[in-house]
Amino acid sequence: MRWRAPSSRALVLALPFLWLGLFFLAPFLIVAKIAVSEAALGIPPYAPVARWTDQGALALVLNLENFTLLIEDSFYLDAYLRSVRVAGISALICLLLGYPMAYAIARAPEARRNVLLLLVILPFWTSFLLRIMAWIGLLADNGVINNILLALGIVSEPVRLLYTDAALYLGIVYCYLPFMVLPLYANLVKLDPVLLEAASDLGARPWRAFLAVTLPLSLPGILAGTMLVFIPAVGEFVIPELLGGPDAQLIGRVLWTEFFTNRDWPMASALAVVLLLLLVLPIAWFQHLQGRATEGR
Repeated sequence: MRWRAPSSRALVLALPFLWLGLFFLAPFLIVAKIAVSEAALGIPPYAPVARWTDQGALALVLNLENFTLLIEDSFYLDAYLRSVRVAGISALICLLLGYPMAYAIARAPEARRNVLLLLVILPFWTSFLLRIMAWIGLLADNGVINNILLALGIVSEPVRLLYTDAALYLGIVYCYLPFMVLPLYANLVKLDPVLLEAASDLGARPWRAFLAVTLPLSLPGILAGTMLVFIPAVGEFVIPELLGGPDAQLIGRVLWTEFFTNRDWPMASALAVVLLLLLVLPIAWFQHLQGRATEGR
């Protein structure tokens, strides 16, 4: 049997699979191993899964109590549901704000598009943490906004703006809005304006042409932008910690508490595994349905 060298296509496909294996699958397996271990005093703060018994045999000890506790304790379930709600509302707000922005940039003269896109990505040139700290300076009781309201006589005492749900949503939308605008722009800029002209010639008003032509064709961009905002927002820690109130116990803050305050690495790992499965499985299922729909055309 003669040995055949792998084709160039196989080599190209091997690179992303190798990347995913090293930086996604391997870390996930490590976290999953910690999730089924028992908490212990020491470094690291968990007992090994594979242990030698007194009889000299190697035994595999799996602890599933962490996953059971996630179901029994309403605190963790509430954190998951609250995280999904906050991420969903934030993604919806980003969509409502980002779609007109992306549409305006896509329909702007070609000479101005690069400048407008630069304004969208300009905040990325500043540190993420520094931008959040700037919002603290704006929203604090003695911050810029309250000082302006007091100086104008609109309010007689400082308004509570910081450490509220409104500040939490404001921070998430501000930080993740470009992730909605950019994929929407990439989709909308490729739409052929002849389609809108044809709809107009057939008697469709602008709003009708938008609903019948532009919106359906931009659904891939809407889906991509929503996923880019929703997925990181679910596990967000910095924004809820610095801008949200005490009730903003999102799963990211719970993970931080379990890891660094309680030093319960198995419980924190179980939280991370369940969160990843909750995000990956629906996306994989949706891509499967989308692939079947594409094959059926």
